[in-house]
Amino acid sequence: MLTENIAITRILVSALLGCAIGVERYIHKHPAGVRTFMLICMASTLATLASIWICQTNMNLINGDPGRIAAQVVTGIGFIGAGLIIKNKYDVSGLTTAASIFCTSIIGIAVGVGLIKVSVLVTFIVILVLASSFLFHDNNSRQLAMEQEQKDKSDKEESETKQ
Repeated sequence: MLTENIAITRILVSALLGCAIGVERYIHKHPAGVRTFMLICMASTLATLASIWICQTNMNLINGDPGRIAAQVVTGIGFIGAGLIIKNKYDVSGLTTAASIFCTSIIGIAVGVGLIKVSVLVTFIVILVLASSFLFHDNNSRQLAMEQEQKDKSDKEESETKQ
């Protein structure tokens, strides 16, 4: 049975977990930071709690499904994540930020349904993955993109001088 005290505790836990992921992103100077991740995690938790609360307090609902609001959280976060992804000529950026925002929203949903230990574990793993970017930096895609751009520029200059 969900009570307001349990809901408050879950919101505070989700704020803490979102903050932990946001601090990692802030330290590494990525576009989305502490506030963004805290808000996403808390909003996901609150949406899930509201969904559970509605079904719990209105037993006469014919189509009461606590998963419906949470499912819309996933869809909404997908749109936010898509807006963060930027494709240049040879490079794609924002994928990790979009993925971490998506993961943070799911952590918020998990906290909302009471999976606190699992949420803490997943948050810890997310921070490890994000902090290990120096080990796994997507094959230095930005460096490769800059090198390709330099090569294209020199090829263009070379073809212009031949004419």
